[in-house]
Amino acid sequence: MKQPGFFDVDERLARLSGLGDQLEAFSRTVDFEVFRPDLDRALAYADGSKGGRPPFDPVLMFKILVIQTLNNLSDERTEYLINDRLSFMRFLGLALSDRVPDAKTVWLFRERLTEAGAIQKLFERFDATLRNAGYLPMSGQILDATLVAAPKQRNTNAEKVDLREGRIPQDWQDKPAKLSHKDRHARWTLKFTKAKRQEDGTLPSTDLAIPFFGYKSHIFIDRKFRLIRKWKATDAAASDGARLREGLLDKTNTASSVWADTAYRSKANEDFMDKEGFVSKVHRKKPHLKPMPRHIQRSNAGKSVIRSRVEHVFADQKSQTGLFVRTVGITRATMRIGLANIVYNMRRFLFLERLNAAA
Repeated sequence: MKQPGFFDVDERLARLSGLGDQLEAFSRTVDFEVFRPDLDRALAYADGSKGGRPPFDPVLMFKILVIQTLNNLSDERTEYLINDRLSFMRFLGLALSDRVPDAKTVWLFRERLTEAGAIQKLFERFDATLRNAGYLPMSGQILDATLVAAPKQRNTNAEKVDLREGRIPQDWQDKPAKLSHKDRHARWTLKFTKAKRQEDGTLPSTDLAIPFFGYKSHIFIDRKFRLIRKWKATDAAASDGARLREGLLDKTNTASSVWADTAYRSKANEDFMDKEGFVSKVHRKKPHLKPMPRHIQRSNAGKSVIRSRVEHVFADQKSQTGLFVRTVGITRATMRIGLANIVYNMRRFLFLERLNAAA
């Protein structure tokens, strides 16, 4: 093996750029400095007058969370790969001789942001960046929700009853170590999926119901640019339809139409949208024990062409970033889902900018 040369690192980085380094595109397109004011307020670091090692730059640490989310990495794996990959180090602005945050530092940084409830402010900060770049919410909005898996809990029936009623099981109260590992907010629900066609070509009379444990991510995207504009995290058993009236509708959209599937069709939602000046494009439900009228079938089919665009967002998040909650509790799950939404908008922003450059 030959002796390393002075320009070998630069040549390798140039090679990575030629192969299409996504993180380099992030650095060119996204101004991460816009997050600094919100990060500083949330972290509230001391002024250093008492001495001690200075903390890592908060923007650098936030970029580490972006790397984590993009690649679905644990804290330990993140520490290793930052030390291992030149592309990660270039994105973070680190030289080979610079100190790299360890896994515990990454965990503590994320915990401080979580405890401060900073993720919504960070999301809104980047949404303002998108609007300033010309990507205003346009052409109406589309609402949907997806299930986000979490580590399964093995609880007794009595413990499950206590959790559903908002109580801490008696056996856990004097065991803080056990309590810290028990997720008291995630819930079981049933995930329905279409039954597969049999070998003889027939379809089973019922669809499949698969037990699912975790949380639910509710989002609104704008129809024009398919950027996430509003979001909310709940447990997996929470009703989809009720979330529509909890501040998810975006009144700044240039159009008033709202698309959603039948889970959002209710008198309360229709009255709410009518009162707030929105035009409902929500799918209509099939009449009970009656065939679906042909005109409603055609209407729902036309709505599906537009509504289905939100499914692409969830598919992107789960295939590209492996959306999964490794943590315990709704507060940390909200942080994880919020980061996934910010990173999706960043990736979408890169795509839209490339389209504009090629036009």
